[in-house]
Amino acid sequence: MFNYIRVSTALQNTDRQLVGVACDREYMDKLSGKDTNRSQLQAMIDSLREGDIVNVYSMDRLARNVQDLLSLIDTIINKGVKIQFYKENLTFEVNKKTDTFQKLMLTLLGAVSEFEREIILERQREGIVIAKQKGRCKGGQKKLSDEQIKEIKALVSVKRLHITEIAKQYKITHQTVYNLMK
Repeated sequence: MFNYIRVSTALQNTDRQLVGVACDREYMDKLSGKDTNRSQLQAMIDSLREGDIVNVYSMDRLARNVQDLLSLIDTIINKGVKIQFYKENLTFEVNKKTDTFQKLMLTLLGAVSEFEREIILERQREGIVIAKQKGRCKGGQKKLSDEQIKEIKALVSVKRLHITEIAKQYKITHQTVYNLMK
């Protein structure tokens, strides 16, 4: 029995997911669910054997869009593995693969989750625009003045100073120096 847990960032807490659900192995990703390219998800899928059970707190923890959700569930159940979603109280397994009502519920709930995510992102974008208009959100502050940028370009092209020395002198990264030279 496996538990799959995912949060979008390393700063987020996983404590509320699968509380009290026993498992032999837990797989945890701390990155976005925008695609299925997640190391722990792939490791779990690779280790699945017929008769295993995968527990997931909710569908949006497994995938952020309906296409990925359906694909992952198909991949899992085609290995002879049962997958349980606790929040939605849905279970999928090989012998229930043809249950059209379950597939309908999965598709509908997945679409609602995807829609909800898009609404959140839209509101976030609108909030940023409003904050910028009010002068509250100005982005990162410039680390270098125009004068310092000219000096750095001169140090690289004319005096041929090493990038490391310039980066230390101006307290910036090597990449910043390279970006200025482009």
